[in-house]
Order: sequence, then C-alpha cells, then structure tokens
Amino acid sequence: MTEHPDPGLARLQRRLAEFAAARNWQPYHTPKNLVAALSVEASELVEIFQWLTPEESARVMDDPGTAHRVTDEVADVLAYLLQLCEVLGVDPLAALAAKIDRNELRFPLPGAGDRDPDGGQDRDGHRDRDRDQQSEE
Repeated sequence: MTEHPDPGLARLQRRLAEFAAARNWQPYHTPKNLVAALSVEASELVEIFQWLTPEESARVMDDPGTAHRVTDEVADVLAYLLQLCEVLGVDPLAALAAKIDRNELRFPLPGAGDRDPDGGQDRDGHRDRDRDQQSEE
C-alpha cells in the first residue's frame, strides 16, 4: 500500500482496500476498470451541474437534496481515484504537490520578469501553435 504523510488519507485508502478484499473484488480492480469507474463517477458529478447557470452552480450546496448528491458523487470520485493510486503505486499527495510545483514554474506570477507570462502556452499549458508558427516565419 502507498504510504501518505496524512494518516487520514492513508486510513481511508486502507479501508477501501480492505472493503474490496473482503468482497474479493481485487480481480476487477485493474487500472483500466478503475479509470473507467472514475470517469463514470466524475460524469455523474458533472450531470448535477450540467444545466445550471454559474450562479445556480455556486449555490448548489444550499439545497439539502442536491448537496447530498454532490457529496456522494465527490466521495465516489475520490474513492475510485484513491483505489487507482493504490493499484498503480502513486502517492496522490506527492503527485499533487509535484504538479503544483510544475504549474508554478509554467505559470509564473504576472510581472515576474517574463515578457511572455504564459510562456507561449494557453491556460491549460498547451503551446500556442499559431504564435509559434508566426515566430518561425
């Protein structure tokens, strides 16, 4: 099992593994199956917000019934993500910390001395191909 500095996260991951083991579900908990289940659960979370306006989505937790659905789907997404991390040997907290570190380098604060603050990348970190092609011409 992957060890985590947060005993709460490690304890939850251990409970998920024990729950699956007690039901002999390990043969089904392949990376492919866990990723598919994670995608389904994330889609169920999206479904709750799908047709809401931005204002309505900001107030979604005000309705107890909807809040319960959101909370359940968030738990399902997290459960499958933690199980996937367990199977693959990924430390989710270390992975997140490393990703934040990389993003801080990729997206420096405005005015941090870089003439092109996004480094030629859009908000998602993809290169701006049009800008690159223009500069090559």
